Amino acid sequence: MGQHEVADCYGLEMELFSIWMKNKGMTKSTHRAYMSDVSFFLQMVYPAETKKISKMEIMRYMAACREKGAGDEARNRKLSSLRSFFKALIEMEHMDSNPAALIAKSKQEKNRIPVYLEENELEALLHAMKGKYYIRNVSIVLLMAYAGLRVGEIHRMNVQDLQQDGSIHILGKGRKWRVVPLPDALRQMLNEALADRRESKQGKEQPFFVSQFGRRLSIRMIQTVADETIKQLKLSMPALADKRISSHKLRHSFATMQIRSGTDIRTLQELLGHASIETTQIYTHIDNKQLRSAMNNISSKIPVQFQNR
Repeated sequence: MGQHEVADCYGLEMELFSIWMKNKGMTKSTHRAYMSDVSFFLQMVYPAETKKISKMEIMRYMAACREKGAGDEARNRKLSSLRSFFKALIEMEHMDSNPAALIAKSKQEKNRIPVYLEENELEALLHAMKGKYYIRNVSIVLLMAYAGLRVGEIHRMNVQDLQQDGSIHILGKGRKWRVVPLPDALRQMLNEALADRRESKQGKEQPFFVSQFGRRLSIRMIQTVADETIKQLKLSMPALADKRISSHKLRHSFATMQIRSGTDIRTLQELLGHASIETTQIYTHIDNKQLRSAMNNISSKIPVQFQNR
């Protein structure tokens, strides 16, 4: 059974879902991923009417995903896609109930320590940068590693988002704005990037980072800037060759630095733009001074004969 038959059978539902996601302001990547997940699910239940889809069909689909090797995280995303799909159909008055709503998400491994770069490695990363668009590219990497910005947030930045007081207004996930006060060195670099920036050809819109053609720098290009720099770093530091470092790991590095500097978790949550503090808590396990201090408190209690062995 091909994609065409599924599109013919569920074309209206997919269109309603697409409109609903656009109205919610979901990113293009989320839109694409959710449409793909729902399409695979509908292929499995074809030709059942959406109104007649039950919890059983969804459980069967989730089991099939597990058998094909999808991990907890991947299956949870697929479940989120289906919950949103049925929620959209309810809001668009195409269905009355959500068969995916009561299905529990898979329990994921919690507090897995994230991959990040040490401060000396970040310094080496910046030293590895060179090339025609040096000022622009260094600014991008600095925003990831020393302001904790996501790739999509850098992509969406406009000139007016850089404030006179040295802070930057960031449009984050879920269309939520946050304010990030910038260190002086980073603010100076951004001002240099503005002075060096090509004129934008996007009419009224003034993107902060533009391509050589005067267009808003794409998400892919921003990732490429980070990836190419990381590749150079790995050549200069062979010990990092097997470390899985990506543009997002630079954000992890920022969070790690903050925790090590004594920033409390609520403040870090605000800086990172996390909706839930649970997401921020993974960083508390990197350098937890309180845990070490608690263990030091009892070190003198260990009997003398065991202390200096």
